[in-house]
Amino acid sequence: MLVPPPVTWERAAGYDHPSERSWFLCLRCQFTLTNRGPHVPNRQNRSKRTGTSPNKVVPIHEGAEALRASLDDTDLAIVRALQANARATYTEIGRAVGLSAASVHERAHRLEARGVIRGYHAEVDPEVLGLEVLSLVSVLSSDSIDAAATEAGMAAIRQVETAYNVAGEDSYLLVVRTRSIAELSEVLQRLQAVDGVARTRTSVVLATPVQRGPVV
Repeated sequence: MLVPPPVTWERAAGYDHPSERSWFLCLRCQFTLTNRGPHVPNRQNRSKRTGTSPNKVVPIHEGAEALRASLDDTDLAIVRALQANARATYTEIGRAVGLSAASVHERAHRLEARGVIRGYHAEVDPEVLGLEVLSLVSVLSSDSIDAAATEAGMAAIRQVETAYNVAGEDSYLLVVRTRSIAELSEVLQRLQAVDGVARTRTSVVLATPVQRGPVV
C-alpha cells in the first residue's frame, strides 16, 4: 500500500550555489517509490531473528479508511509506545497502556498482520558509518519518460536512499546519502544518465533540526 510520507523541515544549501542557504519546507507528495535506510555492506553473520521479522508477515489488505476507523485509543497507544522504543517488552508496554502482556501481544500481532506496523528495524548513525553527506536531489523528467524504466534506473543506484514522486515542476525528489562530495558527483552523473531524466538540482543538507516518524 502506497502511503504519503510526512512533511519534513530541512535546512539545506544549494549544491550548485554553495553560498545560498535557506530553510525550506519539503512537501513530499503523492507516493513513495523507494524508501530504504543507509546502505550497509552485507555481513555473513546475520541475526537469527531476521527470518521471523514482522517484515515477513503478509498484511491483510483492507481499505485504509476502514482500517483507521477500526483502531481504538489503545491500539494507537501501543503504536506510540513501539515508536518510542521498539525493543520494549509486552509487559512494559502493558504497564504504559493498562493491559496485560498477553493482551498487548495479541493486539501488536493484529496490528502487524493488518499492515499498521510494517516491521521493526535498527536505526543506525550514518556518520559513524562514514556516510556524512546527505543530499536532496530534485529530478525533472523528459517529455518522453518511461516512468517504470526511469524509476528502476534510480532504484539501481544504491546511494539513493528514498525516492518520492512529487507534484510541481520537478517529477521526483531523491534522498541521497554518500561518503563525500566526490561520490555525490559520481551519483549525479549516473542519475543524469538514466533514461527519462532531463535535469537534476541538488541541495546538500547542513542540519536536520526536526526528524520524526508519523505522528499517531
